[in-house]
Amino acid sequence: MIDLLQNEIRAAMRAKDKRRLTVLRSLMSSVKNNAIDAGVSDPTDADLLECVTKGIKQRKESAAEYRSAGRDDLADKEEYEISILEEFQPQQLSSHELQELIDAAVSQTGATEMSDMGKVLGVLMPQVKGKADGAEVSQMVRQRLS
Repeated sequence: MIDLLQNEIRAAMRAKDKRRLTVLRSLMSSVKNNAIDAGVSDPTDADLLECVTKGIKQRKESAAEYRSAGRDDLADKEEYEISILEEFQPQQLSSHELQELIDAAVSQTGATEMSDMGKVLGVLMPQVKGKADGAEVSQMVRQRLS
C-alpha cells in the first residue's frame, strides 16, 4: 500500500495534478510522522490505513461544518480529498457481513445484555478495523443486545 501511495504521488506529479498531489503528499507526511512517533523507521500498511481512516473522518466533519456555515466551495474541496483518500481504504464490509460478524462475536462472548457490550466490541473491533466505521459497529451491537 505504501508503494501504491508513492506510485500515485509520482503519477500525480507527471500529470501536474496539483490538487491530488497535495492530498497524497499530505497523506504520506502523516504516515511518516505516525511511524516516527511510534519509533519505527519504515511506515507500514497499518500506519497508512490509520492515517487514511483518520483523514477521512476529519474531512467529513470539516465538510459538514462548512456546509452548515454556507461554505459549499470548501465543503466540495473536503469531499474531493475524501474521494482521493478512499482509494487507499480497504473494501468496506456490507451491513449483512457486519451483522454476521456481530452475531459470531455475541455467541463467542455469550453476551446477552447491554453490560456485555464491551466484551463484544473487544472481540469484534480487531476484526473490522479499517473495514467498518466504529460508530456504526457500536450502534449495530447496541441494537443486537437490546
